Amino acid sequence: MYYKFSPILKSTIWGGTKIAPFKNIQTPMTKVGESWEISGVPGNETVVSEGPCEGRKLNDLVAEQKATLVGKANYERFGNEFPLLIKFIDARDDLSIQVHPTDEIAHRQGRERGKTEMWYLMPSDPEATLLCGLRKKITPEEYKKMVSENTIVDAIARYPVNEGDCFFLPAGRIHAIGSGCFLAEIQQTSDVTYRIYDFDRRDDQGRPRELHTELAAESINYEVLDDYQTHYTPEKNQGVQLVSCPYFTTSVYDLDEPMTIDYSDLDSFVIFIALSGEGTVCLDDNTQFSFRAGETVLLPATTQQVQVEGTIKFIETYV
Repeated sequence: MYYKFSPILKSTIWGGTKIAPFKNIQTPMTKVGESWEISGVPGNETVVSEGPCEGRKLNDLVAEQKATLVGKANYERFGNEFPLLIKFIDARDDLSIQVHPTDEIAHRQGRERGKTEMWYLMPSDPEATLLCGLRKKITPEEYKKMVSENTIVDAIARYPVNEGDCFFLPAGRIHAIGSGCFLAEIQQTSDVTYRIYDFDRRDDQGRPRELHTELAAESINYEVLDDYQTHYTPEKNQGVQLVSCPYFTTSVYDLDEPMTIDYSDLDSFVIFIALSGEGTVCLDDNTQFSFRAGETVLLPATTQQVQVEGTIKFIETYV
């Protein structure tokens, strides 16, 4: 058994033109900034696009199948809410600088949970950059002053990006996707985002966008690191782990020969996110499906073994 979903496309003020052709879909929408691939966010739940469960919402599947779909430990931890949100993001312009609180801080602020996430860069514009982490030590008071003086960007590390770059964004790490970036995002299912700075942009009514200066000041991790990029050594025809944290474990596969992946000891659903190429996936129940760049598929926790054939690069993630 497997599940593919109809993507939820989001038109944004900063969106671009990369997502629809990458996913090989037609849309009248312009400035498509995000494609929500797998989502259990209330009001934005993805719907199964094919097979016997076509038309069903993701959270309905979880409520019906429970541990069979997500795994015993995950169902005990998250209940009927699917724990991950998967997106493709295309930034034609800079996104606002943001931070997300930890679960602990979110609870203190009256929120259900915080947000930890990660980015995997796909082919982006040659001059594209992003912001990630503080590059110099500042206090909460200095942070607020820099926001008011429009100088907060000076305190954040900037990275040029290339295809295959990876950035882990634990809750509390200040960050912003820059103009020209095209990436896959994996995150906790959470809508808590604090906008730190938006380059003094105005909305379509000419009003400045709301900032969450006080909430963000409480949420930022002010630790300064030498490097915020996640470094790894690419390998052909084997899984290369990128991130392992309490909220998700993510690896990348770059295959040009058949590979069998064993999930018999894993108590979790598995998500595949196709980055390039195409192939065929065969499951242990003899279900087989095609899989190509731009597609995302959910495999239930009952999956024991998967065989992937073709020339394809994809991300694997689970909880």
